[in-house]
Amino acid sequence: MVNIGDFGRQVRLRRLYRHNDGRLLVVPLDHGVTDGPITGGRPLDQLIGQLADNGADAVVLHKGTARRVAPMWFTRMSLIVHLSASTRFAPDPDAKYLVASVEEAVCLGAGAVSVHVNLGSREEAHQIADLAAVGAACDRWNMPLLAMMYLRGPEIDDPHRPEWLAHAAALAADLGADLVKTVHVGSKERTVEVTRSCPVPVLVAGGPRAASTAGFLTSVDQALRGGAVGVAAGRNIFQAADPGQLTRELCALVHPEAVREQGDIAGPVQVAAV
Repeated sequence: MVNIGDFGRQVRLRRLYRHNDGRLLVVPLDHGVTDGPITGGRPLDQLIGQLADNGADAVVLHKGTARRVAPMWFTRMSLIVHLSASTRFAPDPDAKYLVASVEEAVCLGAGAVSVHVNLGSREEAHQIADLAAVGAACDRWNMPLLAMMYLRGPEIDDPHRPEWLAHAAALAADLGADLVKTVHVGSKERTVEVTRSCPVPVLVAGGPRAASTAGFLTSVDQALRGGAVGVAAGRNIFQAADPGQLTRELCALVHPEAVREQGDIAGPVQVAAV
C-alpha cells in the first residue's frame, strides 16, 4: 500500500516506468546549455515527437526548452527537468551549479528532476550539497530524482573505474536519488561491479557518438546484462541520421516484452555476439 504522503512520487514513478518492467529508455537533451545547439538545424519539437512516437520513456530538458515543446508529447513519455548547468567556456566546466528548482519543475508538469554531480572536481563540495538540497526538496514535493554521477577532476585518472562509480552511485542513493545515471564501464562483468551494491536503479550513459550503431547496441546490451535498468542516450540518438529508428531499436533492447506484446514498435535488432 502506498503511503498517502508519498502518493505523488509513486504516481510519477509509475508514469516513468510506464511498461511496468522496471526498465527505462531516457534521452537527455540538455546538452545545449553546455555545448550549444544540438539538433543540427532540425526543429527540437520534431525530434521530441520522433522520440515519443518510437518508444522513449522520458526526455531530459532544461526549463526554458520544456516550455517550447508541444505538451502532447508528454502524454506518451515523461518530462525530466534538468536542474544543473555549466558551459564549455567556464574556467572549470566540471563545476556544475543549480539553475532551476524542484518547484519550477512541478509547475512544468515534470515527472522527475535531474542533477549532475562531478565527483573529484574542484567544486565537488558544492555539487554534493546541491544534490542533498534537491533531494530534500524532492521529498517535500514528492518528485523523483535522477542523479547523474560522474568522475571528473584533476585527480581522476580513470573515470570508468567500477569501484569508484559504485561509490558515486551509493552516494547518490544516500542523498535521496531514486535513480542514478553514470558512465558505461564497457562490459557485463564490470557493470555488475557498479550495479550490484547500489540500492536504487542504475542507468548507463550513452556517451560520445559511437563509431557504429551495431557497436552501440551491443554495448547497451552488455550493460543491461550487467544489471543496468536501461540507458540514457543523448548524442547517439540526436546525432543519428534517423533518430526515430535508433530509438525503436533501443526500445526493442530495453523493453523486449513490451515490444512483443504491443506489436512492431521496433524492428528486429541485431546485437553482435561478444
